Amino acid sequence: MQLYLTFVTEEWRAMRSVQSRVAVSVCAPVLALLAGCSQPANTPAPAAAPAAPAVSQVERGHMLIIGGGCHDCHTPKKMGPNGPEADMSKMLSGHPESAGVPKPFKPQPGSPWAIHINEHLTAWNGAWGVSFAANLTPDMNTGLGIWTEDMFVAALKQGKHMGKSRPILPPMPWNWYGQLPEDDLKAMFAYLKSIPAVANRVPIPLTPDGKPIEQP
Repeated sequence: MQLYLTFVTEEWRAMRSVQSRVAVSVCAPVLALLAGCSQPANTPAPAAAPAAPAVSQVERGHMLIIGGGCHDCHTPKKMGPNGPEADMSKMLSGHPESAGVPKPFKPQPGSPWAIHINEHLTAWNGAWGVSFAANLTPDMNTGLGIWTEDMFVAALKQGKHMGKSRPILPPMPWNWYGQLPEDDLKAMFAYLKSIPAVANRVPIPLTPDGKPIEQP
């Protein structure tokens, strides 16, 4: 009887050992799985922003001409429902030839008004004399038709007509435009060469005494 009890006891111990090993082998993966579930999920990296569409040189120049306020002086005006507005049929063609050549205005001594302009905002009178907004369209005889890209860039960097001639007079802010990157100046020229040509001969600027600053 004692031998039988000893055998049963040993067999029970062996069975317990096997059960423990089975429990460990089953529970270990479950515990690992539960531990993994308790970790925060990896946040996916944000998708890259879509690339901006490429802008052509002419489109870039168009934006620069608008942002630079070139229409304010170089596009003649017409009367609209809210007052003077740009006459886009003559876009960027400069001081209208039909408006003639106004003589310099002489303000009264002591007057605070030092600068005067015409109704088109294309003729400006000041201590320098009278300056006229240039024809920026690609017309071959009266506009930028014969200008080269190098001439245009030099004019805005050096303040000289065609890059090497007479000074560019106020109010043309060439000294500010000339600080733009050269690629921007070239883009502006590319746009101006792409717009409709308008035949309009702009007068030569006048000295304070009303004489042309150079021969036509």
